[in-house]
Amino acid sequence: MPRSGAEARRRLRQAALELYRERGYDRTTAAEIAARAGVNERTFFRHFPDKREVLFDGEADLRDAMTRAVAEAPADLEPLDVLLGTFRKAGRVLEENRPFSEPRLEIIAATPALRERELAKAASLTDALADALRRRGVPDRLAALAAHTGWATFHHAAQAWIDDPSQNLDAHLLQAFDDLRALSATGRTPPPEDPASTAR
Repeated sequence: MPRSGAEARRRLRQAALELYRERGYDRTTAAEIAARAGVNERTFFRHFPDKREVLFDGEADLRDAMTRAVAEAPADLEPLDVLLGTFRKAGRVLEENRPFSEPRLEIIAATPALRERELAKAASLTDALADALRRRGVPDRLAALAAHTGWATFHHAAQAWIDDPSQNLDAHLLQAFDDLRALSATGRTPPPEDPASTAR
């Protein structure tokens, strides 16, 4: 039996990950996760409200850390640069926990119920980031747009990192934000000139 709450929580997360990969999320119960972790089912529910939340452990801490990073960023940075710095810090946490992060993302991608939960969590996090940008003086509509676009770019980079581990997450993240800026800088083709206007 694990001797501390932190150790029990870690073992529950690892047990859930193993069982979801072996049997699938839908065919795994909280009781089975607890048994694999060497604790009873009551201990499971002391740490997690349901079996979905095992894969989203630490989400509140991540949100707090990211909003704090936005608040502490240099005052002269543009919103996307603020978010890039914030996501680079978050990315280091993912890289340090790659043995958990990589299979977690794969399980979520393969499970509709988990994708739905991830979307809800992402919406909450982007709202928090947008609020943090507003507190820096970024106009409301730009703060929301930057937060949602930035989070989508971060998610894109994380998936690229899973698909191509030859580069670290930071490199994928820098590339994704460079690509975003390139897309934003692409000029629009001017409309064709009206012959009637040139004849006047």
